[in-house]
Amino acid sequence: MQYTTLGKTGLKVSVAGLGCGGNSKIGLNAGYTTAQSVALVRAAYDLGVNFFDTAEAYETEHIVGEAFKPSERDRIVISTKSRVLANLVNGGARLTGPQVVANLEASLKRLKSDYVDVFLLHGVKPTDYEHCLHEVLPALAAAKAQGKVRHLGLSETAANDSRQTMLQRALAEPQWAVFMLAYHMLNQGARRDLFPKTKPAGVGTLLMFVVRNIFSQPGVLAETMRKLAADGKVPAEFAAKENPLDFLIHAGGAKNLTDAAYRFARHEPGADIVLFGTSKIEHLQSNIASILSPPLPKADVEKLYALFGELRSIGLDAPGDGRSINKKA
Repeated sequence: MQYTTLGKTGLKVSVAGLGCGGNSKIGLNAGYTTAQSVALVRAAYDLGVNFFDTAEAYETEHIVGEAFKPSERDRIVISTKSRVLANLVNGGARLTGPQVVANLEASLKRLKSDYVDVFLLHGVKPTDYEHCLHEVLPALAAAKAQGKVRHLGLSETAANDSRQTMLQRALAEPQWAVFMLAYHMLNQGARRDLFPKTKPAGVGTLLMFVVRNIFSQPGVLAETMRKLAADGKVPAEFAAKENPLDFLIHAGGAKNLTDAAYRFARHEPGADIVLFGTSKIEHLQSNIASILSPPLPKADVEKLYALFGELRSIGLDAPGDGRSINKKA
């Protein structure tokens, strides 16, 4: 495993982080028992993964809590999240600072821990940022002073904020030490809008949506390319291909599309942790192997930049959706 420092937090973290939500929810969506999901988490740990990202909304915090003994707590880094709206998906009233702290305390019980290393506000919309800053952050800062949290951060609502305006605004507040953001081969906005700012500011980055459905589910990429070509956003030649990114797969290049996606994100300057999810041991092993592989050939990366660097909000599908969400920027 390769390790890095997560921004200014000082946390030594694996560059591959196990995401405990997404389509798989570490096996729960595949019908796994708690014991089977715990075994998957332990398998990741045995391969050197020490960063585990969960959330109250994922309903997997108890799995992470079961996976590790108290004596192992200082060997792992746990990130979890609280919603800031009554319902993460359907919205509703904004939660008060004390309500978010109550969510934090409930998470700690499920995680069987006295503290969480990184606590993120989950899926924050631009319209809710001021509330997070002025109402929620003071309460979380108090919880941090009490030792319940080591570092605070935000995750974006990627499909609804194509220019990542919420996180750009959040850069002005130094207490936000970690950002979770969407980044992949066809959604490169952070390369221009965030990474040049997060890196010098010491903000740690957690990359989500690196693979998701667009690069893993048959037909989704081809369908997406046809729509983009029809809108004039990519060359017409991509509409006719069943494997539109086949130029990445060659001797000396990527082994397959998933391998390309992980390697592209992993080696982007400003990327700290690439999050991945799975319910299968063999995928766990192959995903980690890709994340630990060398960068894609420079010519391939430059071609991805040139072809798709201006696209926004592509492939930002909700877990279980099975289809790419393509919104116009």
